[in-house]
Amino acid sequence: MASLYVVESLDGVAVGGSVTLDGAEGRHAVTVSRVRVGETLRLSDGRGTVVSGAVDSVDRDSLVLSVASLSVDPLPVPSLTLVQALAKGGRDEMAVQASTEIGVDRIVPWSAARSVSRWEGPKVEKGRSRWTSIAHEAAKQAIRSRVPEVGPLVTTAQLVPALGAGAAVLVLDPTATVRLATWEPPADLHEIALVVGPEGGIDGSELDRLEAAGAIRVRLGDSVLRTSTAGPAALAILQAGLGRW
Repeated sequence: MASLYVVESLDGVAVGGSVTLDGAEGRHAVTVSRVRVGETLRLSDGRGTVVSGAVDSVDRDSLVLSVASLSVDPLPVPSLTLVQALAKGGRDEMAVQASTEIGVDRIVPWSAARSVSRWEGPKVEKGRSRWTSIAHEAAKQAIRSRVPEVGPLVTTAQLVPALGAGAAVLVLDPTATVRLATWEPPADLHEIALVVGPEGGIDGSELDRLEAAGAIRVRLGDSVLRTSTAGPAALAILQAGLGRW
């Protein structure tokens, strides 16, 4: 499959026309990947629109692609959201990367009661930008036409309202009696949100609060996974259960 690069916009682009890849992506394509005239590439706007074609010309830090095909990949229904608690040692970033490769559609950073890592002051926007960059690169690696949106940091009180009405909220809890592999999503569901706690797990008062708001506690299996692997493992189970894998 042809390499994928992400551009800011593909508005107005049509088959038979051309599109320029410049900026950091264009520079990487030309100087690192050493793309040459005649090679076939795919460009995406990160929101489902993809064009492909041959490279017409190459400059020092940009290239021009002749558009041979254009397609739009719709957002899957139900969409998959990862609510990832902040975690130390970069384990939350590992979860963002793997979850993006597996196919998550949205990522919500969560400041849980037991999160050792904290985003405060300037760290809030810096952390979100870092996660966005990780998701961007992981989507390219996985050749995904959609780059997951990284939402604003939320507290537990803000969590359920941030997900919106109609979402099934599944809280990963190793003590739960319901197994994720046997959970049946409602037929008219438009979003599934997986809530993953930090290293020390989700605080009991938080579990009570989420359950009171309608969340369902589910478990993966007999072993307890790290916060960096629990979300990706759960997403894989859902992708298989939804018939996408």
